[in-house]
Amino acid sequence: MIYLASQSPRRAELLRQIGVEHQVYASAIDESKLCSESPEEYVSRMAETKARVASAALAKTQACALVLAADTTIAIDGEIIGKPVDRDDCCQILRRLSGRQHLVLTAVALASGDQMESRLTRNQVSFRVLREREIEVYCASREPLDKAGAYAIQGKAAVFVERLEGSYSAVMGLPLCETAELLRRADIEIFEL
Repeated sequence: MIYLASQSPRRAELLRQIGVEHQVYASAIDESKLCSESPEEYVSRMAETKARVASAALAKTQACALVLAADTTIAIDGEIIGKPVDRDDCCQILRRLSGRQHLVLTAVALASGDQMESRLTRNQVSFRVLREREIEVYCASREPLDKAGAYAIQGKAAVFVERLEGSYSAVMGLPLCETAELLRRADIEIFEL
């Protein structure tokens, strides 16, 4: 059995897409950024910490539980753009992303006991210039309020994306190619054609 250290319905859906049976076992962690931490270091640390905390908790009742965790963050001009705190913050974030390219970083980690493996994906997303009215309407939809960078590429914000260089599933929150590689290395079967 594999455990997903995330309450994200998107990550659970993506795991099901590749045929991986799992149970959700999420635990709260401190998601504060460290002072000198780069966006890449931050997202990798978050994924590994989520996997490590859930693995340690599960070890109390199960030997060798496999825990998969992921974290996604947006970076523009070297600055992490997290989840919006409210509708106004959401609008500000989207104004900043409008007409520009930004980096979507997703790290995935697999823990089993003291063993940890992780992968980091770097994805470039370019937004077209957004009209003020569509920013307001999108932020009012509440879809973006719990999303890093204030948008969901698999939702209404798909119309904002002019170009994507990288992994669509990673921008959604779980890089399937890298996840499948980690799972295969742990002898977990995935759906194959």
